[in-house]
Amino acid sequence: MSRIPVQMNRLCCRICSGVLRDPATVPCGHNFCMQCIQSCWDRDKRENCPCRCPECGHMFPTTPQLIKNTTLAQLVRDTEKFDSGTERTRQRRLSGESPHAPKRPRRFTVTGTGSALCLRHRSPLDVYCCTDERTICAVCASVEHGGHRIGCVGEERRRKQEELENTQTRSKQILQKQTKKLKNVGKMLDQIQEEARRAEDYCEAVVVSVIESLQKHYLSVRELIGAQEEVAVAQVHTSVRTLMEKMEEMKEREAELDRLAQTDNDVRFLQEWPSLQRLCEKDHFHLLHEEDPLVPFRITKRAVEQLGKQLEEICEKEFALITEMADSGEQQESTEETEEDDTQQGCEASISQSHVFPGAVVAVTEQDVEPTTRAEFLRYACELTLDPTTAHEDLVVSEGDKKVKLSPQLVRNSAIRYPERFVHRRQVLCREGLQAERCYYEIEVEGGKAEIALAYRGIDRKSRGRLSAFGGSKNSWSLDRSTNYSMSHNSGSVQLTTSPGHNRIGVYLKFREGTLTFYEVSDCMKFLYRAEAMFTEPLCPGFWLGEKCCIRISDLRQGGL
Repeated sequence: MSRIPVQMNRLCCRICSGVLRDPATVPCGHNFCMQCIQSCWDRDKRENCPCRCPECGHMFPTTPQLIKNTTLAQLVRDTEKFDSGTERTRQRRLSGESPHAPKRPRRFTVTGTGSALCLRHRSPLDVYCCTDERTICAVCASVEHGGHRIGCVGEERRRKQEELENTQTRSKQILQKQTKKLKNVGKMLDQIQEEARRAEDYCEAVVVSVIESLQKHYLSVRELIGAQEEVAVAQVHTSVRTLMEKMEEMKEREAELDRLAQTDNDVRFLQEWPSLQRLCEKDHFHLLHEEDPLVPFRITKRAVEQLGKQLEEICEKEFALITEMADSGEQQESTEETEEDDTQQGCEASISQSHVFPGAVVAVTEQDVEPTTRAEFLRYACELTLDPTTAHEDLVVSEGDKKVKLSPQLVRNSAIRYPERFVHRRQVLCREGLQAERCYYEIEVEGGKAEIALAYRGIDRKSRGRLSAFGGSKNSWSLDRSTNYSMSHNSGSVQLTTSPGHNRIGVYLKFREGTLTFYEVSDCMKFLYRAEAMFTEPLCPGFWLGEKCCIRISDLRQGGL
């Protein structure tokens, strides 16, 4: 039976305007794509609207059951085959091709004037499918690209031409910068070597100057020791002469005592004995109270030994700070260079995505990783010592300025009035001001209430009000340890639900980032509180002590609990 040709627009869906796919007939007699009508009715349900026919507007009380119209689907397939066969036959007749010639894989052809045509529909390729990134004709757009984002070929060419020109401009700028950097590499190497030699010479001159100063002072100490030696030798010689004279006198006294002991005259005995007795007691007193000539040497040795320890600690601390400052300077310069090269990095990032191998591991620096275990925190440990000149008169600092506690009432000494001490509050500061990128230290608390604080060195120390209290002003932050923990700053307080479970507290400061974190330290690091602020000057650790309280700064050089 011969096939009756049907116009394709009669077989198009009124919703998507494309050829019917899985056609379904609704009760009012109209046909739509199964997926299109289902999506339309689902949208009506979401908007609480009754289902209706998109073509005639007929409303249905309930959602009709959709059934595929198999006859109409077969008619669509037959019509498409008929149209495509007719088009191919017409093309062969025009080109004189044999009906049995092999098929060409080309989907479009080019006319003599250079305009492209779709081979299937003989229509101009003047439509661009942005979804599939393909150039198509209007028929292809209605039949095969329903729901896609469609644009005009000329407009898309103009837009992508602008993108290409922008990419070319950025690439040229990057190439110019790279060329300039390449030219400066050799010069920079020479500058690096020259600056390194200058830095070495300058640092050597400073260290030599310090060594010369130490040698000069050491010579003065040697002169002091020599003078002490002369005084001690003269003292010994004088003592020898005095001792010999005393020995002669005592021998004479011994003879007088023998004569007095042998006398038979009672009156004479009683008259002479009191004076002889006083002379003998005076001789014994002088012999028992002679000074030790070695004492000055011991004092000098202890003083020099203490000075040596202090110089060694200062050198270790300051040279570590020099290294840290140098590293921070490099990071800052690197950040500035990064800001200058934002354009270059953006382009390189877009290009490099296609050059990352599957499974490649991106390196992360140690500074980017936050510590979680105690061993990781100890990498940032810092040495602290208490400053006795800031301690309230009720506090006693001991154990190499590592321990502080309340002094007994009977031995409190307020004779020395240090101008830097806290007058009305039992508080003390450390000597060190912390301002490194990361700092960590631990303290041990024994006894009653205590406050673990950090404060600017200029905190008030004379006031009776809250200005001198840790956490009472904007110049200090304090973790208060009592029945429960609390955090105080600028007269405000945050009550924590955590109660003390261990006597060791860890303090982790990130100065530049502006975070201050407290932990309870045991087998694990128990988070207590994190304060955030913009620190403007170095922070000095400090402590307030309640009754029967003792605080000790932990020695973290060996990392032991």
